[in-house]
Amino acid sequence: MADITRRLGWRHLRGAPTAHVRHHRGGKLLHDGPGLSFWFRALTAALSEVPVDDRELAMTFHARTSDFQDVAVQATVTYRVSDPELAAARLDFSIDPDTGVWRGAPLEQLGTLLTETAQQHALDVLARTTLSAALADGVAAVRERVAAGLAAEPRLPATGIEVVAVRVVALRPEPEVERALRTPARELIQQEADRATYERRAVAVERERAIAENELASQIELARREEQLVDQRGTNARREAEEHAAADAVRAGAEAARTVRLAQAEAERSVKLAEAEAERSVRLTEAEAARTVKLADAEAARSVRLARAEAEGAREVGEARAQAQAAWLRVHGEVDVATLHALTGTRLAENLPNIESVTVSPDVLTGLLARFGTGERA
Repeated sequence: MADITRRLGWRHLRGAPTAHVRHHRGGKLLHDGPGLSFWFRALTAALSEVPVDDRELAMTFHARTSDFQDVAVQATVTYRVSDPELAAARLDFSIDPDTGVWRGAPLEQLGTLLTETAQQHALDVLARTTLSAALADGVAAVRERVAAGLAAEPRLPATGIEVVAVRVVALRPEPEVERALRTPARELIQQEADRATYERRAVAVERERAIAENELASQIELARREEQLVDQRGTNARREAEEHAAADAVRAGAEAARTVRLAQAEAERSVKLAEAEAERSVRLTEAEAARTVKLADAEAARSVRLARAEAEGAREVGEARAQAQAAWLRVHGEVDVATLHALTGTRLAENLPNIESVTVSPDVLTGLLARFGTGERA
């Protein structure tokens, strides 16, 4: 379909490369060819668009064979418009100047023409052919007859149509007839399958018998070899026992010799250890005696030094106390009686225990106040 756009009263047509466009105005041909693009006025233009590409037309129709059996024919015809000018003159390929759509149905007319022509030639062939022959060789015969008939049809070149190819897809009888025709072939196939099954079973039985005989022969051979194996195992056991006995004797002798050597070595080691222990005890005793003597001498010297130091310290302490007592006495002899009373009270307060609370009675307070009064008057 052509692409038509509107611009201020004008129309612009843009065709496809596979569409042949013809533009008439006032009875004159202005544009003619595929893939055109031009401006035109809708009121004065007459447009037609003819497709020039290859087109496929599928068709299905029924026919009757010479033995009055109905068959369905499926075929496809490939055609194209070889003369667009002639086709546009014979068929209505005109398009609407506003939408670009065909005003009529030219492709349906071409399809009807091709279908009826092909159907006519196919019916003519099948009417003289039996059903079995039609199913066996009917496809090629129908295709050749339809292709020849379409090539010889005078209306097609007169309309500018060229048939490119004819293909017959299938010839099918009615379902009941098709099932009936399949039955003998199925029976033959089933018989062949049954025969193959019987032969396979016979071969399987023969092979099972051969397998059973082979298994029996294998069991006999296995029993004979087991007997040989038992004899060989007895011989091997006796030989192994003799070798074990000899090995045990050799092992016992070696163990006895080893025990003797170990006992001798242990005795020698014990003697050496006893001698070394005795010598070590003597050395330790002598060292302990010398150490004791040294410690006694050191302790005696230390005691002498301590006694001397204590005597010297006692002498110095006595002298210091005597000097301090003499100085104390001198100081107390020089001070007045009130100071001595104060010092006595201070010394007494230092040596008194902790007094948490003091209760003063009125009698004591009266006496103290009287004494303070007397002291002030004096």
